[in-house]
Amino acid sequence: MRNISWKIGYLVAAAAVFMLDQASKAWAAKSLKFGGDVEVIPGVLNFAYATNTGVAFSMFAGGGESGKWLLSALAIFASGLVFYFYWRTPRGDDRILGALSLLLAGIIGNVFDRLRLGYVVDFIDVQFGSWHYPTFNVADIAICTGAGLLILDMFLRKEPKEDEPVESGNTERTNG
Repeated sequence: MRNISWKIGYLVAAAAVFMLDQASKAWAAKSLKFGGDVEVIPGVLNFAYATNTGVAFSMFAGGGESGKWLLSALAIFASGLVFYFYWRTPRGDDRILGALSLLLAGIIGNVFDRLRLGYVVDFIDVQFGSWHYPTFNVADIAICTGAGLLILDMFLRKEPKEDEPVESGNTERTNG
């Protein structure tokens, strides 16, 4: 039971990230869509309303209605896979559980927009001099952070070597 309560706790955190994403997008649509950009850190960070009918960096943006449904179906499938791996992850693997929770929140946040609006609302605009990063949102931050944690885990994981004895009864991986 304790194992399930921890996993539910991570899902509550994912729901909070989802709500933060949706609230920030609603703010952007209300405040930035017709009111103009907001310069947060001059020359570095702006809030500027943008829409994205594609995926990351507006790839596949010209798909129209069929593209919306195809991208949504792929995102729903991806969130199902993430949830499957989430539920199979042992309780002691906090880095993986946190990463999968962030991925789940981000994927659902963007697919929710795509199904509801037909596009994803982006508003965080970062630039350094002439370099300009594509506009993104809180869900994108969650997805990138979750993916980064998964990659980090691949490098930090300590797997027993073939000649090392494995402790009996210990089925949880270490977090390194």
